[in-house]
Amino acid sequence: MRIALIGQAAFGEKTLEALLNAGEQVAVVYCPPDAPNGRKDPLGDLAEKSGIPVRKPARMRNPEVFDEYKTFDPELNVMAFVTDIVPMTMINYPKQGTIQYHPSILPRHRGGSAINWAIINGETETGFTIFWPDDGLDTGPILMQKTVVIGPNDTLGTVYFDKLFPLGVEGMVESVKLVKEGRAPRVSQDLSQGEYEPLCKRMQLDWSYPIDVVYNVIRGCNPSPGAATIFRGEPLKILDCEKRRTDGGMKAPGTVLEVAEGGFLVAGVGGSIFVKRVQPQGGAKLKSPEFIAASGLKVGDKLG
Repeated sequence: MRIALIGQAAFGEKTLEALLNAGEQVAVVYCPPDAPNGRKDPLGDLAEKSGIPVRKPARMRNPEVFDEYKTFDPELNVMAFVTDIVPMTMINYPKQGTIQYHPSILPRHRGGSAINWAIINGETETGFTIFWPDDGLDTGPILMQKTVVIGPNDTLGTVYFDKLFPLGVEGMVESVKLVKEGRAPRVSQDLSQGEYEPLCKRMQLDWSYPIDVVYNVIRGCNPSPGAATIFRGEPLKILDCEKRRTDGGMKAPGTVLEVAEGGFLVAGVGGSIFVKRVQPQGGAKLKSPEFIAASGLKVGDKLG
Protein backbone atom coordinates (compact mmCIF):
# COMPACT_ATOMS: atom_id res chain seq x y z
CA MET A 1 0.00 0.00 0.00
CA ARG A 2 1.62 3.23 -1.18
CA ILE A 3 1.64 5.81 1.61
CA ALA A 4 2.01 9.59 1.44
CA LEU A 5 3.30 10.71 4.83
CA ILE A 6 2.51 14.33 5.69
CA GLY A 7 3.98 15.71 8.91
CA GLN A 8 6.92 17.29 10.64
CA ALA A 9 9.30 17.36 13.59
CA ALA A 10 10.23 14.43 15.83
CA PHE A 11 6.77 12.86 15.76
CA GLY A 12 6.74 12.73 11.97
CA GLU A 13 10.30 11.41 11.94
CA LYS A 14 9.56 8.59 14.40
CA THR A 15 6.34 7.71 12.55
CA LEU A 16 8.30 7.33 9.31
CA GLU A 17 10.95 5.26 11.05
CA ALA A 18 8.30 2.97 12.56
CA LEU A 19 6.46 2.55 9.25
CA LEU A 20 9.68 1.61 7.47
CA ASN A 21 10.60 -0.84 10.23
CA ALA A 22 7.15 -2.40 9.82
CA GLY A 23 7.85 -2.92 6.11
CA GLU A 24 5.36 -0.32 4.86
CA GLN A 25 5.90 1.44 1.52
CA VAL A 26 6.20 5.21 1.89
CA ALA A 27 6.00 6.68 -1.61
CA VAL A 28 6.51 10.36 -0.72
CA VAL A 29 6.97 12.59 2.32
CA TYR A 30 5.65 16.14 2.74
CA CYS A 31 7.17 18.35 5.44
CA PRO A 32 7.79 22.09 6.04
CA PRO A 33 10.50 23.97 4.10
CA ASP A 34 14.00 24.21 5.54
CA ALA A 35 14.51 26.92 8.15
CA PRO A 36 16.20 30.20 7.08
CA ASN A 37 19.42 28.98 8.73
CA GLY A 38 19.32 25.86 6.56
CA ARG A 39 18.19 23.50 9.29
CA LYS A 40 16.12 20.62 7.90
CA ASP A 41 12.96 19.22 9.40
CA PRO A 42 13.79 15.84 11.04
CA LEU A 43 11.08 14.04 9.06
CA GLY A 44 12.36 15.32 5.72
CA ASP A 45 15.94 14.62 6.71
CA LEU A 46 15.19 10.96 7.52
CA ALA A 47 13.18 10.56 4.32
CA GLU A 48 16.05 11.88 2.21
CA LYS A 49 18.51 9.56 3.92
CA SER A 50 16.10 6.67 3.29
CA GLY A 51 15.83 7.45 -0.42
CA ILE A 52 12.20 8.58 -0.24
CA PRO A 53 11.07 11.54 -2.38
CA VAL A 54 10.58 14.63 -0.19
CA ARG A 55 8.50 17.68 -0.98
CA LYS A 56 8.61 20.86 1.12
CA PRO A 57 5.88 23.20 -0.14
CA ALA A 58 5.34 26.58 1.50
CA ARG A 59 1.58 25.89 1.33
CA MET A 60 -0.05 22.51 0.85
CA ARG A 61 -3.00 24.33 -0.76
CA ASN A 62 -0.99 25.53 -3.75
CA PRO A 63 -2.51 23.90 -6.88
CA GLU A 64 0.84 22.67 -8.19
CA VAL A 65 1.34 20.68 -4.97
CA PHE A 66 -1.74 18.57 -5.66
CA ASP A 67 -0.84 18.16 -9.33
CA GLU A 68 2.52 16.64 -8.43
CA TYR A 69 1.09 14.70 -5.46
CA LYS A 70 -1.11 12.69 -7.83
CA THR A 71 1.95 11.44 -9.75
CA PHE A 72 3.03 9.46 -6.66
CA ASP A 73 -0.27 7.51 -6.80
CA PRO A 74 -0.75 7.23 -3.01
CA GLU A 75 -3.29 4.74 -1.67
CA LEU A 76 -3.32 6.21 1.87
CA ASN A 77 -2.36 9.54 3.42
CA VAL A 78 -0.87 9.40 6.92
CA MET A 79 -0.86 12.77 8.70
CA ALA A 80 1.60 12.90 11.59
CA PHE A 81 1.70 16.33 13.28
CA VAL A 82 0.35 18.61 10.55
CA THR A 83 -0.07 22.34 11.18
CA ASP A 84 -0.68 23.49 7.60
CA ILE A 85 -4.11 23.17 5.95
CA VAL A 86 -4.24 20.14 3.68
CA PRO A 87 -6.92 20.60 0.97
CA MET A 88 -9.85 18.20 0.78
CA THR A 89 -8.86 17.29 -2.78
CA MET A 90 -5.72 15.75 -1.34
CA ILE A 91 -7.42 14.25 1.71
CA ASN A 92 -10.04 12.50 -0.42
CA TYR A 93 -7.73 11.44 -3.27
CA PRO A 94 -6.30 8.07 -2.06
CA LYS A 95 -8.62 5.10 -2.43
CA GLN A 96 -8.04 4.23 1.24
CA GLY A 97 -8.49 7.84 2.39
CA THR A 98 -6.51 9.76 5.01
CA ILE A 99 -5.78 9.07 8.68
CA GLN A 100 -4.57 11.66 11.18
CA TYR A 101 -3.20 11.72 14.74
CA HIS A 102 -4.62 14.05 17.40
CA PRO A 103 -3.44 14.18 21.06
CA SER A 104 -6.79 14.00 22.86
CA ILE A 105 -9.79 11.75 23.23
CA LEU A 106 -11.98 13.32 20.58
CA PRO A 107 -14.43 14.99 20.54
CA ARG A 108 -12.87 16.51 23.70
CA HIS A 109 -10.18 19.14 23.16
CA ARG A 110 -10.37 19.78 19.45
CA GLY A 111 -7.77 22.26 18.26
CA GLY A 112 -4.02 22.79 18.39
CA SER A 113 -3.48 22.96 22.17
CA ALA A 114 -5.29 19.81 23.28
CA ILE A 115 -2.73 18.69 25.88
CA ASN A 116 -2.33 22.16 27.37
CA TRP A 117 -6.04 22.54 28.08
CA ALA A 118 -6.47 19.05 29.52
CA ILE A 119 -3.77 19.78 32.13
CA ILE A 120 -4.88 23.37 32.78
CA ASN A 121 -8.40 22.05 33.45
CA GLY A 122 -7.01 19.69 36.09
CA GLU A 123 -8.07 16.54 34.23
CA THR A 124 -6.56 13.22 35.30
CA GLU A 125 -6.81 11.43 31.96
CA THR A 126 -6.27 12.18 28.30
CA GLY A 127 -5.10 10.17 25.30
CA PHE A 128 -4.86 10.19 21.55
CA THR A 129 -7.20 9.66 18.64
CA ILE A 130 -6.45 8.50 15.13
CA PHE A 131 -9.29 9.61 12.91
CA TRP A 132 -10.39 10.09 9.31
CA PRO A 133 -10.23 13.88 8.71
CA ASP A 134 -13.13 15.63 7.00
CA ASP A 135 -13.77 19.29 6.20
CA GLY A 136 -14.20 20.19 9.90
CA LEU A 137 -11.46 20.72 12.50
CA ASP A 138 -10.72 17.38 14.21
CA THR A 139 -14.31 16.27 13.56
CA GLY A 140 -13.95 13.19 11.33
CA PRO A 141 -14.85 9.57 12.19
CA ILE A 142 -12.66 7.79 14.75
CA LEU A 143 -10.41 4.88 13.86
CA MET A 144 -8.60 4.34 17.17
CA GLN A 145 -8.36 5.83 20.67
CA LYS A 146 -6.10 5.06 23.62
CA THR A 147 -5.98 6.76 27.02
CA VAL A 148 -3.16 7.77 29.36
CA VAL A 149 -3.11 9.03 32.94
CA ILE A 150 -2.24 12.66 33.70
CA GLY A 151 -0.35 12.46 36.99
CA PRO A 152 -0.70 15.22 39.59
CA ASN A 153 2.75 16.58 38.72
CA ASP A 154 2.76 15.90 34.98
CA THR A 155 3.48 18.79 32.64
CA LEU A 156 2.76 19.37 28.98
CA GLY A 157 6.25 18.04 28.29
CA THR A 158 5.95 14.81 30.28
CA VAL A 159 2.45 13.96 29.03
CA TYR A 160 3.48 14.42 25.41
CA PHE A 161 7.03 13.11 25.27
CA ASP A 162 6.75 10.30 27.84
CA LYS A 163 3.23 9.11 27.03
CA LEU A 164 1.37 10.39 23.98
CA PHE A 165 4.37 10.53 21.65
CA PRO A 166 5.54 6.89 21.88
CA LEU A 167 2.02 5.47 22.11
CA GLY A 168 0.93 7.64 19.20
CA VAL A 169 3.70 6.37 16.94
CA GLU A 170 2.72 2.79 17.77
CA GLY A 171 -0.92 3.67 17.12
CA MET A 172 -0.14 5.10 13.69
CA VAL A 173 1.59 1.90 12.62
CA GLU A 174 -1.24 -0.21 14.04
CA SER A 175 -3.81 1.94 12.25
CA VAL A 176 -2.04 1.59 8.89
CA LYS A 177 -2.10 -2.18 9.37
CA LEU A 178 -5.84 -2.09 10.09
CA VAL A 179 -6.47 0.00 6.96
CA LYS A 180 -4.42 -2.37 4.83
CA GLU A 181 -6.35 -5.36 6.19
CA GLY A 182 -9.71 -3.68 5.65
CA ARG A 183 -10.50 -3.71 9.39
CA ALA A 184 -10.19 0.00 10.25
CA PRO A 185 -13.29 1.37 12.04
CA ARG A 186 -15.06 4.63 11.20
CA VAL A 187 -16.98 5.67 14.31
CA SER A 188 -18.81 9.01 14.02
CA GLN A 189 -18.03 11.61 16.67
CA ASP A 190 -20.78 13.02 18.87
CA LEU A 191 -19.65 16.63 18.65
CA SER A 192 -22.07 17.67 21.43
CA GLN A 193 -19.71 15.87 23.85
CA GLY A 194 -16.68 17.99 23.03
CA GLU A 195 -15.52 21.45 22.13
CA TYR A 196 -13.09 23.38 19.95
CA GLU A 197 -10.51 25.34 21.94
CA PRO A 198 -8.23 28.19 20.87
CA LEU A 199 -4.47 27.90 20.73
CA CYS A 200 -2.81 28.31 24.12
CA LYS A 201 -0.49 31.14 23.09
CA ARG A 202 -0.25 33.19 26.29
CA MET A 203 -1.33 32.53 29.88
CA GLN A 204 -1.10 35.13 32.65
CA LEU A 205 -0.94 33.87 36.23
CA ASP A 206 -3.26 35.30 38.86
CA TRP A 207 -1.75 34.41 42.24
CA SER A 208 -5.06 35.16 44.00
CA TYR A 209 -6.61 31.99 42.54
CA PRO A 210 -6.50 28.73 44.57
CA ILE A 211 -3.04 27.19 44.47
CA ASP A 212 -4.26 24.12 42.54
CA VAL A 213 -5.51 26.37 39.73
CA VAL A 214 -2.22 28.28 39.59
CA TYR A 215 -0.22 25.04 39.59
CA ASN A 216 -2.32 23.49 36.81
CA VAL A 217 -1.83 26.56 34.60
CA ILE A 218 1.93 26.46 35.14
CA ARG A 219 2.34 22.76 34.38
CA GLY A 220 -0.10 22.91 31.45
CA CYS A 221 2.11 25.59 29.86
CA ASN A 222 5.47 23.97 30.62
CA PRO A 223 7.54 24.09 28.44
CA SER A 224 5.34 26.07 26.03
CA PRO A 225 4.06 28.76 25.98
CA GLY A 226 5.09 29.26 29.62
CA ALA A 227 2.81 30.74 32.27
CA ALA A 228 3.65 34.43 32.71
CA THR A 229 3.71 36.62 35.77
CA ILE A 230 5.22 40.09 36.35
CA PHE A 231 8.46 40.75 38.23
CA ARG A 232 9.59 44.35 38.68
CA GLY A 233 7.43 45.47 35.80
CA GLU A 234 8.70 42.86 33.32
CA PRO A 235 7.10 39.55 32.21
CA LEU A 236 8.58 36.42 33.75
CA LYS A 237 7.56 32.91 32.72
CA ILE A 238 7.34 30.26 35.43
CA LEU A 239 8.37 26.80 34.20
CA ASP A 240 9.59 23.93 36.41
CA CYS A 241 8.11 24.14 39.89
CA GLU A 242 6.59 22.23 42.82
CA LYS A 243 3.34 22.77 44.66
CA ARG A 244 3.80 22.95 48.44
CA ARG A 245 1.40 23.01 51.35
CA THR A 246 3.05 25.96 53.06
CA ASP A 247 0.94 29.08 52.60
CA GLY A 248 1.94 32.68 52.99
CA GLY A 249 0.14 33.28 56.26
CA MET A 250 -0.51 37.01 56.27
CA LYS A 251 1.59 37.58 53.16
CA ALA A 252 -0.23 38.55 49.95
CA PRO A 253 -0.42 35.97 47.15
CA GLY A 254 2.57 36.33 44.84
CA THR A 255 4.96 37.33 47.63
CA VAL A 256 8.39 35.65 47.68
CA LEU A 257 8.51 33.78 51.00
CA GLU A 258 11.88 32.11 50.78
CA VAL A 259 15.00 32.08 48.63
CA ALA A 260 16.65 28.66 48.84
CA GLU A 261 19.47 26.76 47.16
CA GLY A 262 17.31 25.31 44.40
CA GLY A 263 14.84 28.13 43.82
CA PHE A 264 12.35 30.44 45.51
CA LEU A 265 8.98 29.99 47.22
CA VAL A 266 5.98 32.10 46.21
CA ALA A 267 2.87 32.51 48.39
CA GLY A 268 -0.47 31.40 47.05
CA VAL A 269 -3.98 30.74 48.33
CA GLY A 270 -4.04 27.42 50.17
CA GLY A 271 -0.39 26.67 49.47
CA SER A 272 2.67 27.91 47.64
CA ILE A 273 4.77 27.33 44.54
CA PHE A 274 8.49 26.54 44.70
CA VAL A 275 9.91 27.86 41.44
CA LYS A 276 12.91 25.99 40.00
CA ARG A 277 13.12 27.32 36.42
CA VAL A 278 12.05 30.55 34.75
CA GLN A 279 12.36 32.54 31.55
CA PRO A 280 12.72 36.33 31.64
CA GLN A 281 11.24 38.46 28.86
CA GLY A 282 13.39 38.08 25.75
CA GLY A 283 15.88 35.84 27.52
CA ALA A 284 16.85 32.20 27.78
CA LYS A 285 15.32 29.69 30.16
CA LEU A 286 17.23 29.76 33.44
CA LYS A 287 17.44 27.64 36.54
CA SER A 288 16.15 29.70 39.43
CA PRO A 289 19.53 30.08 41.19
CA GLU A 290 20.91 31.69 38.03
CA PHE A 291 17.93 34.02 37.83
CA ILE A 292 18.19 34.91 41.53
CA ALA A 293 21.87 35.77 41.15
CA ALA A 294 21.27 37.87 38.04
CA SER A 295 18.17 39.70 39.22
CA GLY A 296 18.78 40.06 42.94
CA LEU A 297 15.38 38.57 43.78
CA LYS A 298 14.87 38.48 47.54
CA VAL A 299 12.36 37.57 50.22
CA GLY A 300 9.47 40.05 50.23
CA ASP A 301 9.56 40.72 46.47
CA LYS A 302 6.18 40.53 44.75
CA LEU A 303 5.20 38.65 41.59
CA GLY A 304 2.12 39.62 39.63
